[in-house]
Amino acid sequence: MKYRRLTKEQFEALHQEFANFLATQSIDKSEWDNIKAQQPEVAEQELDVFSDLIWEGVLTGANYLEHFSKNFIFLFHCQETLVKTIVLKALVPETDFMTKEGLQWLSDNMFTETVEIKLGHKNYDKDRNEAIFELIQQGAILSDGQLYLQINGIIEAS
Repeated sequence: MKYRRLTKEQFEALHQEFANFLATQSIDKSEWDNIKAQQPEVAEQELDVFSDLIWEGVLTGANYLEHFSKNFIFLFHCQETLVKTIVLKALVPETDFMTKEGLQWLSDNMFTETVEIKLGHKNYDKDRNEAIFELIQQGAILSDGQLYLQINGIIEAS
């Protein structure tokens, strides 16, 4: 398995897609029930293959990620050969970016000496999708890129 198996909730949300996946292999519901009962290891393999297919599609389409923690916000722009980053760090220890108040504080103090902004980029040291998956495993979430683009636009304009 290249990534990780989808959760039960994810499988439930993708029920129709999984049924279509099985159908492409000429496996109907009764045959699937039989495989689960008689050949659980084959059923496990099917779940893993489907999970990897879903992850591959999601990761291929991923362009932006965000990772929020108490005093840091990591914004990632995942390009073809490299990932660009914007890291925001609150220099006021009481600030908590995980709260609405913390985000308001950031908005009010973005370009003051209380917020450190670092820009960076890094070429992928492995397959692009694997690198993105690793960021997700570390807590990053997929994003529409609005925050990255907004902050990057302000930085480039100044």
